[in-house]
Amino acid sequence: MTAETESARSAAHVTVGPPRAAADQVSTGGPPRRVRAAPPSFTASLVAVDCVAVLLAALLLTAEQRDSALLMQLTVGVAALNAHAGLYRPAAFAPSVLDELPALAGRAAVAWCAAAALVAAQAPHRAFGPVALTSAYALHLAVVTGCRAVLHRRRRRAARAHPRSALVVGPAAAAQRLAGTLARHPEYGIRPVGIVAVGPRPGPGGEEPPLPVLTTTEEIHRAVIQNGVGDAVFTGADGADGADGSNGTVPAAELVALFGRYGCAGWLVGAGRGSGTRSGAAMSRHLWGFSCRRLDLGVPAHRRTPPAKRILDIALAAPLLLLLAPLLLLCAASIRASDGPGVLFRQERVGQNGRLFTLLKFRTLRPADELEAATRWSVADDERMSAVGAFLRRTSLDELPQLWNVLRGDMSLVGPRPERPYFVAEFSRAHPGYAARHRMPVGLTGLAQVHGLRGDTSIEDRCRFDNHYIDHWSLWQDVCILLRTAASLIRPAGS
Repeated sequence: MTAETESARSAAHVTVGPPRAAADQVSTGGPPRRVRAAPPSFTASLVAVDCVAVLLAALLLTAEQRDSALLMQLTVGVAALNAHAGLYRPAAFAPSVLDELPALAGRAAVAWCAAAALVAAQAPHRAFGPVALTSAYALHLAVVTGCRAVLHRRRRRAARAHPRSALVVGPAAAAQRLAGTLARHPEYGIRPVGIVAVGPRPGPGGEEPPLPVLTTTEEIHRAVIQNGVGDAVFTGADGADGADGSNGTVPAAELVALFGRYGCAGWLVGAGRGSGTRSGAAMSRHLWGFSCRRLDLGVPAHRRTPPAKRILDIALAAPLLLLLAPLLLLCAASIRASDGPGVLFRQERVGQNGRLFTLLKFRTLRPADELEAATRWSVADDERMSAVGAFLRRTSLDELPQLWNVLRGDMSLVGPRPERPYFVAEFSRAHPGYAARHRMPVGLTGLAQVHGLRGDTSIEDRCRFDNHYIDHWSLWQDVCILLRTAASLIRPAGS
């Protein structure tokens, strides 16, 4: 057993943030279950709304005027203009459709006028009359604003029901006040779980702070991983010292870099005149009266799943599940006959950006209790393992159900291997680069695994390989790793 795993086994499990509601807790009292992020279909829904709006508005034109070429030109034009203006990017705080109305109206007007001019130039007999053009434009705008209002309302409702965990950074007193404001107003979708104190801590004799105050990198590591922190909110109120001790508008470079490595979204709240924008839309970008703007935390470019990587996952995982169905049934039947009921083993693991998900495996042994399953390092020659379990683990067939995790989007075919929250917290403390492994989706196999770093091997080496893979990711490298993994199954060593 390595020194890293020995130290991880002996350490305590600490939860930094206050507990969530009982419905969000693991049955064993462990860390919160994964809260689903806003569905990736939000952008697709906005594009679909524009397409539907064009089609409905075209019904007001004559049959001769609404040919397929015109509809295609209008749809592409509206989508291109809206995409250029950022109207398809989901804002952190769901805006009111009134805030978007000027941008939507202007771009729709440009698209319809350009289409009308093009039709008049190419075929004057099909030219739009002013009444027809105005009516079609008005219907288009009404459909777009109505549908967007519904979508934004749904996002606000989801944000209130499932807020994102956040750490508030700044002078302890100011940060506690801001955290209290956010806790009282869940409509912004931010749930403070701790304070990262900058400057002197509150002196003795004061009231006990409502949230834990974090002052060390180790405490921040634990908070981010165990609470699934996705946002870092920096205080910058006028008249207060900033995170760098200057004018309250620039956070400390060390903290910015730290949260950037975790893939957190950064926000500067209370910067007042430092927000640097005079646009009308900025009026609505506030947190209960505190001015708010996005901070560039220098997040690595690959913190989100590259589309090509996700396409490869789906293209391979779906047919593999079908082709391997007989083998999966055979493995399940063997486990049932050898070890009794309970063929599948489910366990909480840490995925991309610290989010928790339920990993599936074939059961190879039965732990004594849930605590052992969550905190005991796997041993290849465990005496409790049956012959069937040992064979499945040695040949890595016990990992096959994770193809379902890949298809669901919890994992990728290639990426850092997922670990339990307990060990993620301990390895993050022992190895500063370990948390950066979660910038991309975890995987069935990875660069570390094809270099023999599987099972009870050096965590430091695996961490180094995983971060090198992320920093130099390419689709071809994923294909190469998959081919090398397939070749290694001829001489299996287990995982």
